[in-house]
Amino acid sequence: MNSPQLQFSDRKSEIDLCQLQELLNVSAFWAKGRSLEDLGIAIANSDPVISVSHGDRLIGFARAISDGIYRATIWDVVIHPEYRGSGVGSNLVETVLSHPRMKWVERVYLMTTHQQEFYEKIGFEPNTTTTMVLCSRANLVSLSAQEVQLQKSLGG
Repeated sequence: MNSPQLQFSDRKSEIDLCQLQELLNVSAFWAKGRSLEDLGIAIANSDPVISVSHGDRLIGFARAISDGIYRATIWDVVIHPEYRGSGVGSNLVETVLSHPRMKWVERVYLMTTHQQEFYEKIGFEPNTTTTMVLCSRANLVSLSAQEVQLQKSLGG
């Protein structure tokens, strides 16, 4: 599927959020049901953001967050199922890695559930030393707000 019609872009403004939402729903069990608003926020706060289109159809997407020198994390690498195994995914990740915000970074992280072999072919290595995570920070903030409200109602 490496045809001249495939276009890689790093222009955030060109991403159709509805197509991205559809691509995630079809291609990524871990990203199903993300809202358009949340996708817009994630894109706005990521750099680089790379999309792949075949004609007018969004068929691939990846984004990263980077300090430009020490650390970066790649997120949301997705390829439409019809295009998997064609090299588009590898090209997408390589495009992210060669972006000016990424190419000098000392260490690039990513998280994957089932695609370790794919990323190992690109040069990523398993890493068991950095496995800490803080989940649901937003929920903690919400609980705190609820507790404050409860204290106010109780006169505390």
